[in-house]
Amino acid sequence: MDYERAKLFLSQRNQIQLLDYYDQLDEEKRRILLDEIEKLNFTVVKNINKSNDKKKVGKLKPIQAKSIEDIDKNREKYEEEGLKLLRENKVGAVLLAGGQGSRLGFSKPKGMFDIGETRPLFIFEILMNNIKEVTAASGRNFPVFIMTSVDNYDETAEFFNSHDFFGYPKDKVHFYKQDTEPACDFDGKIFLSEKHRVSQSPNGNGGWYSSLINSGLNRVLEREGIEWLNVFGVDNVLQKICDPAFIGATSLSRTFCGAKVVKKTCPKEKVGILCEQDGKPSIVEYYEMPQELAQKRTRKGELVYRYGVILNYLFNVHVLNATLSWKLPYHQAVKAITHIENGETVVPKAPNGYKFETLVVDMVKYMGNCLAYEVDRNKEFAPVKNKEGVDSVNSARELLKANGYEL
Repeated sequence: MDYERAKLFLSQRNQIQLLDYYDQLDEEKRRILLDEIEKLNFTVVKNINKSNDKKKVGKLKPIQAKSIEDIDKNREKYEEEGLKLLRENKVGAVLLAGGQGSRLGFSKPKGMFDIGETRPLFIFEILMNNIKEVTAASGRNFPVFIMTSVDNYDETAEFFNSHDFFGYPKDKVHFYKQDTEPACDFDGKIFLSEKHRVSQSPNGNGGWYSSLINSGLNRVLEREGIEWLNVFGVDNVLQKICDPAFIGATSLSRTFCGAKVVKKTCPKEKVGILCEQDGKPSIVEYYEMPQELAQKRTRKGELVYRYGVILNYLFNVHVLNATLSWKLPYHQAVKAITHIENGETVVPKAPNGYKFETLVVDMVKYMGNCLAYEVDRNKEFAPVKNKEGVDSVNSARELLKANGYEL
């Protein structure tokens, strides 16, 4: 795209401000700017202030989960099926590792955070060790796909390389960058982050599969014959990855996806709730759930809507491929966005615009069915989201030690 085409293109979309500093740029920076403009997804800014977040919640019903008791009773059968699929190379793992450790007072990717007390022990290391427990049981090393942000890709890949991939085969680990979407002000005008750079941000954890495909790693899926992908977040240091019982139970249930869930501690716990929404399995965020439903209890005193997701899902690849033709809804995140204004960098103290995100929770609805698979939160749920307090470094350390981890 040359300057004249870009000018016409942007004028038609009321985004001509992206060329405000073009005359001040050298040839290389002009090329970078024009290339970014050509690749931008302008459709995301068309419907601002008409956010899908504001739609009615719809008709909700509680969902039945495969309980811990049922899982323990049938564990041998589930594990046999899961190990069979792992040995047949039908399963891969996807680590969502784009987050930074800023809320922990840590300026690097969250997975690089050292959670050890008497020795170095990184979050990435714990997760890879958890993976190696499964590969030892199955006798097969499965592919691990690691999605980073554009900004932390090099640092993450170098960290794995410098630590010899924590003992996992290097050729089985595949890094890829999460796709981005433009950021705009409240009127839909797209920001510049630099005079020659369009302001862009990661497109939310719902973009994990489309980003994987766009990176070309679908070739690995096809070559390896992968039929299931276990998607998990970097936050939870206690989770089981490619858990044979989880894989087996999902496969035997004939569902296209599975979601690990825990019983909520209280109605206000900040986890999404797996339930039925308008007849389909869905995840309703805690802040979207009507209070009268969130607080409703059974005769035994349990919450009716009690199953919270922990960002550990199993998806059928064949059905995922079909969902690529569908468009996940974009959620408008109100943010304070650093940008260029009057030639200077502005770092706002208050929210000044939107970033656009898709969410993995929305993918469950598109899959058509989902197995809710209950796990013991004291054994599989130790999120590291805050520096102190609830879901903090210290609470995760205590849970790790309670489960036999040496810190």
